[in-house]
Amino acid sequence: MGLCCARITPFSSHVHNLKPFNLSLLDQVTPTTYSPLIFFYNIKNFHLKNTRITTQLKLSLSNTLNVYYPLSGRVKNNLIIDQFDAGVPYFEARVKGNLSDFIREPPMEMFNMFLPYEPFCQQQLDPTLGMLAVQVNIFDCRGIALGICFSHKINDGITSSSFMKTWAANSCGSGSYNKVVQPMFPLQKSLPSRYTSLMETLWFSKKAFRTRRFVFNESAVSALRAKGRSEYVENTTRVEALSAFIWKCLMKACENISGSPRSSVMSQAVNIRRLMKPRMSRYSIGNLVWSTIARYNPDETEMEMKELVSLVREGVGKVNSEYLKSFSGEKGSLAILEHLDELGEISMENPDVFSFYSWHTFGFSEIDFGYGKPVWVGIFGEANRNSASDSNFIILKDVGRNNAIEAWMTLDENIMDVLENDPEFLAFASLNPCITSD
Repeated sequence: MGLCCARITPFSSHVHNLKPFNLSLLDQVTPTTYSPLIFFYNIKNFHLKNTRITTQLKLSLSNTLNVYYPLSGRVKNNLIIDQFDAGVPYFEARVKGNLSDFIREPPMEMFNMFLPYEPFCQQQLDPTLGMLAVQVNIFDCRGIALGICFSHKINDGITSSSFMKTWAANSCGSGSYNKVVQPMFPLQKSLPSRYTSLMETLWFSKKAFRTRRFVFNESAVSALRAKGRSEYVENTTRVEALSAFIWKCLMKACENISGSPRSSVMSQAVNIRRLMKPRMSRYSIGNLVWSTIARYNPDETEMEMKELVSLVREGVGKVNSEYLKSFSGEKGSLAILEHLDELGEISMENPDVFSFYSWHTFGFSEIDFGYGKPVWVGIFGEANRNSASDSNFIILKDVGRNNAIEAWMTLDENIMDVLENDPEFLAFASLNPCITSD
């Protein structure tokens, strides 16, 4: 794969004179790492030359940065983003072979080649690092793999989704010009270093990890929803059912390894824009998510689907508009830091921790740059030894067809060894099945 590099800056010169963009406290405590996406497009049925496609992508990206100008800047002192003329690193690469052959049996170990930066690994707070990086990979058959890396310092899933939809709309000539919104949560001008150190400890581990992609088809999801129903949760959601089932199987794996039941914690990221009063704009940039906590104690709770679904529902339900009121105003910083202290106390108890992220409603499979929807959207390949973010983490996303859901799971390799041979888990999940267009 040969690479060429450029930097894409906002098309409008007035952006370079804007005031610095303030980080919120939630951004400040988020470690510097990159969250990836890979969009696979089959464009052989469109009469477009490769040069026209790449020119269109670069021009529409430049126009999109007029609105999403913080993504063209650089972080300074973990306080602000400025230098909006620094630009987005942009790469192009040639790939031998056909896209259809590649995704038919997607080789996980090769996915990271499509990305401009190493995903989900700990980065230093380098003022030269971009908030966004793009790599356009062109197959011999003229299929494209569009690899994106979003800096987690300023991007969460909603920010990434809104940006991609705006970029695609600009590429099609129907761009949206919604203004991005500054985060409403307080900036901590003198953030104690123990909080950034704590978050790095929680996010990164020195263990060996393995990444696998599992798919739950529509019938499997429906069956799990039925298994999770109870008098407490009559209408189990897809995410509740899948999260509870996967958590159960992971706890069984940990018990198998240790030889005895262990306490376990499941954290789940919740988008708080829709929970705030007044409701925050979708175009509010930053890490506007909150990690809910569900705790399992083998001495208190049965490891059954119904009980685990109830724990998941209860944990998410605690994060509501009333709860979030404490995060705003003069005392908002104190409330947020107190929560981080609580996370630190939990980690000292040394439970098994599994972090869940739900991307299935972000609409990534609908992103159309003018040559159709992606035939598939991948995330990343194998987790590198000693560099995986979040220790054990699971990302749920839609497949884009047939109401199936993918679970991209990065786990301690010992846990993954047990899970890959668990008959109960494999009765519902398929390991890295073929990608089809039906």
